[in-house]
Amino acid sequence: MVSGDDVRPGRERVAEDAAARGLQVEFVERMRAGSLEEAASILGIAPADILKSLVVKRSDGTFLFALVPGDRQISWPKLRAVVGVNKLRLPAPEVALAATGYERGTITPLGSTTAWPVYVDAAVVATPGRRVSMGAGEHGYSLFVSASELVAALSATVADISEPVAPR
Repeated sequence: MVSGDDVRPGRERVAEDAAARGLQVEFVERMRAGSLEEAASILGIAPADILKSLVVKRSDGTFLFALVPGDRQISWPKLRAVVGVNKLRLPAPEVALAATGYERGTITPLGSTTAWPVYVDAAVVATPGRRVSMGAGEHGYSLFVSASELVAALSATVADISEPVAPR
């Protein structure tokens, strides 16, 4: 975690936090993608191997991170049950930025201006040795990391908190 007035580029904050946690991450520069599928194609991975890092607001004004595979979405009933609350919601982009120091599309728990609790969908660690990609704190970059090492480094709660994305 870094202080709320930290104005360094997000990637620097992510790298510093990862190093402090003993977590090995690899940054990959990539062009901007218009969709999750396009980002996966650019990175040469399946959409399921991109972790969506979602900032979720509780009714008391605090936040949490929910990390789910790209091919899945938050199951609000499941997440509420795990967290033990009746109300959760996605905040407006400017609120997410204020809560984490990151813009949507770059959000990661690593280097967040506040160390909110992290909940990781069980599917993320279901495959031993899985390597995943996620936001790197800045547009134009992704980071790659071992899923199990990420969970351990963040002291994350692992639970079934997702469901398949509904067909469009």
